Amino acid sequence: MSSATRTKHDLIARIAAINIAVSLTVVTLKYVAYAVSGSVALFSDALESIVNVMTALAAYGAIRWSSKPPDSDHPFGHYKAEFIAAMFEGAMIAIAALLILYKAYSGLVHGVVFEQPGLGLAISVLSTVINGGWAWALIRWGTTHRSPALVADGQHLFTDVITSVGVVAGLAIAVATGWYILDPLLAGAVALHILYMGYRIATDSMSRLMDQAASPEIEGRIRGVIEANGHGALEAHDIRTRQAGRALFIEFHLVVPGSMSVDEAHDICDRIEHSIERSIEGSEVVIHVEPDHKAKPEASGAVPL
Repeated sequence: MSSATRTKHDLIARIAAINIAVSLTVVTLKYVAYAVSGSVALFSDALESIVNVMTALAAYGAIRWSSKPPDSDHPFGHYKAEFIAAMFEGAMIAIAALLILYKAYSGLVHGVVFEQPGLGLAISVLSTVINGGWAWALIRWGTTHRSPALVADGQHLFTDVITSVGVVAGLAIAVATGWYILDPLLAGAVALHILYMGYRIATDSMSRLMDQAASPEIEGRIRGVIEANGHGALEAHDIRTRQAGRALFIEFHLVVPGSMSVDEAHDICDRIEHSIERSIEGSEVVIHVEPDHKAKPEASGAVPL
């Protein structure tokens, strides 16, 4: 692993460690908001943030594990550990949703008594502002550094922000109008929303664990780089990609003239590999060289050179 790659891994790990501290701060604020107000809706918000702490810990562990270099048992590295953390996050969200639904049902049956709703709302607004800023930063950094665990955490926090805004607005209406039944109803709506988001995070991570291909935009860039740097070869075909955490594995067949020497073909491969790896961060390229009678101009996605 190069020093630049190691530095990037360390940076992502530091961000994940800070994420744990931010999550602990937010969950403390939200629990205080629930404790002083007695609101079931604010309880649901606090419970989701407890899940945030658990998933922040899982994300940190996965990021540290995924940064380990390849070994004899894992020659392609440990990148997929981040997808496992994202799936764990989806499962934890689902559990939190069920607990919130139970609390909301209890509030509907037994009623809710507010104590200091104004103070609770003020503390909840503060925690929401912190969460919103941090969610934006996590998604931005996770996308920049190709970290699925950070992106998943940021997306989860962003849904937390959306639900918190809804809870605060609804609770303010309930206090102003005296319609206290809105409180457990809001908690139920929060539960259903985060249950859906947990499902989306888990299914997306499962798809990537099953070697999901790169996006059409990335695959288009790969073909463009091959076309621009493949002079001397005749064609590239059977281009395949698979995403594994921050790594993107790319492989394809490169057709060269049958009379070309091994050295010449190797030089072309080196030129293409280096160009792709410079253009697409985290890419690892494998090229299979074939003689001209193996050309497949009719193949889908073939790149004539």
